[in-house]
Amino acid sequence: MNDGRQHFIPAAAFSSSVKRGLLPEDASLAAEAPRFADHPFKLAVASGDPHPDGFVLWTRLAPDPLAEDGLGGMPSRNVPVRWEVAEDEHFHRIVKRGTAAALPELAHSVHVEVHGLKPGRYYWYRFKAGPEISRTGRTKTAPSPFENLKGMSFSLASCQAWYHGYFTAYRHMAKDHPDVVFFLGDYIYEYPINAKNLYRDVELSSAHNAKTVTLSQYRLRYSLFKTDPDLQMIHALAPWIVTPDDHEVENNYAGPHSQYNTSPEAFLRQRASAYQAFYENIPIRAASIPNGPDMLLYRRFCYGNLAEFNVLDTRQHRDNYPANEEERLDPKRSILGSAQERWLFDGLSKSDAIWNLLAQQVVVAQIDRDTGPGVEYSTDQWDGFPACRDRLFSAYKAYGIKNPVVLTGDIHRHAAADLKADFNDIQSETIGTELITTSIASDADGSETDSLAPIWLGNPHVKLYNAQRGYVRCTMTRSHIQADFQVLPYITRPGASASTYASFVIEAGRPGLERVL
Repeated sequence: MNDGRQHFIPAAAFSSSVKRGLLPEDASLAAEAPRFADHPFKLAVASGDPHPDGFVLWTRLAPDPLAEDGLGGMPSRNVPVRWEVAEDEHFHRIVKRGTAAALPELAHSVHVEVHGLKPGRYYWYRFKAGPEISRTGRTKTAPSPFENLKGMSFSLASCQAWYHGYFTAYRHMAKDHPDVVFFLGDYIYEYPINAKNLYRDVELSSAHNAKTVTLSQYRLRYSLFKTDPDLQMIHALAPWIVTPDDHEVENNYAGPHSQYNTSPEAFLRQRASAYQAFYENIPIRAASIPNGPDMLLYRRFCYGNLAEFNVLDTRQHRDNYPANEEERLDPKRSILGSAQERWLFDGLSKSDAIWNLLAQQVVVAQIDRDTGPGVEYSTDQWDGFPACRDRLFSAYKAYGIKNPVVLTGDIHRHAAADLKADFNDIQSETIGTELITTSIASDADGSETDSLAPIWLGNPHVKLYNAQRGYVRCTMTRSHIQADFQVLPYITRPGASASTYASFVIEAGRPGLERVL
């Protein structure tokens, strides 16, 4: 398998000084804060990657977020940014504080890794640069790994094409107050934005009407998407665990391979820029600082002994698209890469959690797309890597994994499926469940059903298909998970209501979906 390293020609490499500046409370490189032309916290705040003793706090200084050079209207100098964490929203009981350096090499983003906090509780945080103060964010630590946690809540989101409509779903998600939000890919899209695809009532400069390839273009694209007030609201309300899919770089890329006839060398330069911009704009830990076109994205989160979440990366390490059916069935093919497979299976072998969940990007369940006697599969999804899927299911069986659940995005549709030991035999054992969230905005308003519904529902293990926009709200206890599939009637104008289209329950010890609404 090929991870593409040998093709890399350094482009946007990080200097050692940049890496030093990323560490919390390191303001040694920072000068006095400049006088800002406007409020510098227009991209707001966020938190992520919660652990029992802390989390990552994020902001990015950008008094002019849509400056076409992607630098947010900031000067090329280091800026000290103070931060505070408190046990109350009024900051009467401050428990942690420090100063971080916002560096021009990282578009003046700030990542603070806070440690030494209490598990399983809310905290409030804010930033200050010069006389300017950010909005207050709220976040929450994960519970102790030794806690017999009774329950938790989480939301699933994916695919937020800003130009296709408003992020109203996040306003409704905020009312649910999830303990954590899992974002399952396509935080931005790389396509040119113009009159053909822009549904929002806004005017943009010509700089946005170009495919994102360079670092400055990726930075500008993140800035544009992150100006959405509903996205800022949910980021400021709950910690996020984010994994990217393809559009953070380029549609349908596979490892070092572009699908647009770009040379591997040029594409890896592009991927290096994309990964750097992803790091700059996402509340993710320093362990994920990119090394050129390589970025560590798979990681693990435990919520007491209730749940273990393995967050996967199904893009960076996957093999290229197969040329034929024989290659698709090659037992060596992997969507994860050998190192990530070993990491995943080793973690599963040690898990004693009641629920074992994969947070990942593309559909795991087999989906035969030929409604006749033949068969047809999407090789972009796990159907393009059936041997890798077999190895995953074999690991579930070999290690006696309890209650496997897969959390998925990508397809801009709500779907839910039973995971079968043999997808070609509906009577075969159900070994797990897949919950697939629709898009936040991609594909505009959508509809309750569409032309793809007969294809999906023609697979008997698929129990739900809906083509509207929305998100999935999940409540987990020691006895069951309830997944509520939330939909919006429209997103091409603001103000839509949200409703529950369907609800399913998964009972512990009884894999499979039971529809309750």
